Amino acid sequence: MESAARSSSLEAGPDGRDRCRWATAASEYLAYHDEEWGRPVWDDRGLYERLCLEAFQSGLSWLTILRKREAFRRAFAGFEIERIARFGPRDVKRLLADAAIVRNRAKIDAAIANARAAIELGAAGGSLSELIWSFRPREGRRAPRTLADVPATTPESKALARELKRHGFRFVGPTTAYALMQACGLVNDHLVGCVVHESVERERSASPGTP
Repeated sequence: MESAARSSSLEAGPDGRDRCRWATAASEYLAYHDEEWGRPVWDDRGLYERLCLEAFQSGLSWLTILRKREAFRRAFAGFEIERIARFGPRDVKRLLADAAIVRNRAKIDAAIANARAAIELGAAGGSLSELIWSFRPREGRRAPRTLADVPATTPESKALARELKRHGFRFVGPTTAYALMQACGLVNDHLVGCVVHESVERERSASPGTP
C-alpha cells in the first residue's frame, strides 16, 4: 500500500526523472521545484520576498503567484525592504491599480507593514533571517515519502507565526509560516525518490546553522 501511495505522489518530468507530483503540472512549477523550493534562503530580502508572496498566495493557487512574480518585483521595488518601508498612500493607490499583481488591499498593506517590522527588527539588533531561522526544526524527522506525509502546519510553524505577529508582521498564520519554511529550506519536503531531494538536503546540510 505504501509503495502504491509513494508512486502516486511522484511523477516523471519531461526528462523522465521522478519529481514531487505537483511539479509536473506546469513549466513554472517545474522550474520553481527544481531550482528554488527547499533550497536555503538566508538573506533578509529573499526571505521578505517569499514571505510577501506566500501571503499574497493565500486563497489563490501558487501558480498564479509564480506567473505574476516578475510583476510583483517591479511593483514592489524588487522587494527591497528599506524602499517598501517608505511606501505611502500614493504607492498603495498605484498598487491597487496594477492589474499585473494581486490587488488585495489587506495584503498590500501587510507587505508594507512587514517591511517596516523588518526594519524595526534590524534597529533592535536582530534580523528577519535570524528570527525565521531560529525556528528551524532541531530534531531530525523522517523524510516524507508520500504527499500524505507532508503537513500543513507544525509546532515550529505555529511558534514562528506567533513570534512574527508579536513583532508586528501580518498575514503570517501557521500555514503561511510553514509554506515559508518549506520554500526557504528550513525543512526539506521534497519526497524521497524526487530527483532533487538529495541535492536539496546537501545544500541544507552545508548551510551554516542548519542541523
